[in-house]
Amino acid sequence: MATPVAAAPAGAVQTNSRYWLVPVSRAAVAAVAAIVITFSQDHSAALGLTVFGGFAVLTALALFAGSSSLRTDRVAQHTFVAQALLTLSAGGVSLAVAASPSLPAFFAIVLTWALLTGALELYNGFRLRGRSPLSRDWTSVGLVTVLLAVAFLVVPQGLDQQFTGPDGIARSLTASIVTVGIFGAYAAIVAVLLVIGGFSLKWGTDPSGRVTPETESHS
Repeated sequence: MATPVAAAPAGAVQTNSRYWLVPVSRAAVAAVAAIVITFSQDHSAALGLTVFGGFAVLTALALFAGSSSLRTDRVAQHTFVAQALLTLSAGGVSLAVAASPSLPAFFAIVLTWALLTGALELYNGFRLRGRSPLSRDWTSVGLVTVLLAVAFLVVPQGLDQQFTGPDGIARSLTASIVTVGIFGAYAAIVAVLLVIGGFSLKWGTDPSGRVTPETESHS
């Protein structure tokens, strides 16, 4: 006689066994953005807009793919779609204005995107706390994304600090250099969080193909 599969606790989000590819795909996109910024000497608004635009468009595609996996929770699914639409819009606008870049545009696009999508991801994470392993990853990434917006808010757009380096060469620290660097650091942190979360989901799926909820089983 076949062994019956235990039902998931009420309210737990179930996904198919391939959902782990979604955070891993997002991690790969974020890692590429971090690498491009890290190894580029040009931390201009043009670079920031181009890298963020590519990052956002590819991330949106991963989010759209992930939304189709959230079958049992319509709120989480719709929030994921909203997050994807906002990210795709921000990426499209960023790439459109990259041809004639300006620092205020980079500030406005990234800050608005980070506030809105970070809040949505945090909402999903807190709402599903204790009911799904997805909650931990969504909460972590959402929090880091909101912190990205906060970091952009505290950097003065007119920052232009002149200084002399240890080699005796005069240099300047501008708002563009700081904010593009901050986005690069954000992308690196998110890449680490998402790749850990993705492979944790891969190794934590049960034989039925559902993500095992973070709740105690009841006899």
